[in-house]
Amino acid sequence: MSAVTADRKLMRGAAGSDRRFAALSHFLLILWSVIVIVPMLWVLVSSFKSTGEILSSPFTLPDHWRLENYAHAWSDANIGKYFLNSVVIVVSALFLVMLLGSMCAYILARFTFPGRRLIYYVMLAGLTFPVFLAIVPLFFQLQNLGLLNTRLGLILTYVAFALPFTMFFLYSFFRSLPHDVYEAALIDGAGDWRAFFQVMLPMASPGMAAVAIFNFLGLWNQFLLPVALNTDQSKWVLTQGMAAYASSQVYDVDYGALFAAIVITVVPVLAVYVVFQRRIAGSVSQGTFR
Repeated sequence: MSAVTADRKLMRGAAGSDRRFAALSHFLLILWSVIVIVPMLWVLVSSFKSTGEILSSPFTLPDHWRLENYAHAWSDANIGKYFLNSVVIVVSALFLVMLLGSMCAYILARFTFPGRRLIYYVMLAGLTFPVFLAIVPLFFQLQNLGLLNTRLGLILTYVAFALPFTMFFLYSFFRSLPHDVYEAALIDGAGDWRAFFQVMLPMASPGMAAVAIFNFLGLWNQFLLPVALNTDQSKWVLTQGMAAYASSQVYDVDYGALFAAIVITVVPVLAVYVVFQRRIAGSVSQGTFR
């Protein structure tokens, strides 16, 4: 009886510890959510106010919801042009890095050849290389190639820096795919290219979706590379335009339009994350390294 009583006390103690841990975890998550959500809501509400309303009553709802703030930010501050530049550059870079990264990960994961492990670790080392150390060499390299201050130069730079992460993330997905499916495709007459694009690549779609989202978030918010390598104002991306617009106001700041520009910048990233958040979680759990 004493042993049974001890076991019950131990189980009650463990259950109590689990409840306390769950309560603490929920409290920290709620606190973190408040810290993140409240500033975002404040920026959203402020984007519909005038400068006077923001300065006099920053935490109240606007008397008049000013949609013209978004029109002013989009056209007068050229945020629309910078937004379109960002879309063209980021989407082009994302397409290339997903294509090249998936092919590289597939070859390294599924085929054995001399130097395979060396290539993998060299690519992996690219994850540890800080971006700011490459700015000066990149500047002169693009200048020598005639790609400085061009969209193509910025796209290729984005691809180069996103490629190691893409390869590393997808490597485990392709390595975990069954060999029988690939062999069946070859028996049915498919070549290596067709087997990759029509069979193996669709099977790795959860990982492809997750890494595409991560790359989109990183490329959309990129600031250091465009500032150093893309000084032509007509080709500025959104982060450059936002920084220039905020600094050009000096003492005569149109805070309503400024907050509207911030909302325009954040909405695409937020929308992508909200739509695909479940796919991110599922893909990370499936893509364990082997």
